[in-house]
Amino acid sequence: MSEYIISLAGLTKKYGALTAVDRLDLSIRKGEVFGLLGPNGAGKSTTILMMLGLTEPTSGSVQVCGIDATMHPVEVKRKAGYLPDEVGFYEHRSGLENLLYTARLNRIPVQEATERAYLLLKRVGLYEVAHKKTRTYSRGMRQRLGLADVLIKNPEVIILDEPTLGIDPRGVREFLDLIVQLSREEKITVLLSSHHLHQVQQVCDRVGIFVGGRLLAEGDIPTLSEKLFAGEPYIIEAGVQPLPDTARLQTVLQDIEGIRSIQFSEGLFRIGCQRDLTSAIAGAIVRSGLALTHLQRKTYGLDDIYNRYFEGGPVYEQTA
Repeated sequence: MSEYIISLAGLTKKYGALTAVDRLDLSIRKGEVFGLLGPNGAGKSTTILMMLGLTEPTSGSVQVCGIDATMHPVEVKRKAGYLPDEVGFYEHRSGLENLLYTARLNRIPVQEATERAYLLLKRVGLYEVAHKKTRTYSRGMRQRLGLADVLIKNPEVIILDEPTLGIDPRGVREFLDLIVQLSREEKITVLLSSHHLHQVQQVCDRVGIFVGGRLLAEGDIPTLSEKLFAGEPYIIEAGVQPLPDTARLQTVLQDIEGIRSIQFSEGLFRIGCQRDLTSAIAGAIVRSGLALTHLQRKTYGLDDIYNRYFEGGPVYEQTA
């Protein structure tokens, strides 16, 4: 079996003259948390529907757990769990009863289902309210119950489509921590579709930048930064006394390989680097007899990458 648990090749979906997804190629490994990042209307949800076999592609192929989702959608649904942005439950039933109902639909024996339901309710922090009707649950509680509902059938993949909408900050943090824990401990592959940059950067191993139905770039944050920012993914800010001119500082740092640029602004030198050269720069400045008064490493974050791709505006550094 391939090392990739999700494989999309040339995946395209058209609605008349509208191309919702345009020749998408994407591979996601087992146990990876992958963030599909893009604005509303980018084609993320359409891609997810094709992964689950809920809509047919116009062309291309989609495989989940080695199964063709177009030809065998039921088999894919046995392997994959899906959590949409709005989860529906039988509100007159308790959280436990809703989980047991899902287990029965998946033909899980009653005793096994009951044991697993209690275990999952404890894991998502709902054990104390297991017997309360779901109509009394808050939005955050419903999303956590939704995650337990997805996990009741022991899926190999979970697909989350904007799962944190409407949840308070503490609830978001707890939800995301749980996602990471599941991926690390149980090797569950997670596809997280979102337009919340900070949340995606918090939990994802890699991200794909998706806009207008096309995947513009994919990779981890450092790799994307290096591609986008002219080989200078790191900025080292240095304050020096007495204040030398740029030419003298260039002479001090000339033996350090990987420095791409030196600029002076607002009393600080900004040194663009191919890699993290903080220690080497500090050492060279001190050995030169200059006093080092300030040193800070900065990197480009996902908000900078998003800004560069989608808005075309200036790029700002984010403190590492």
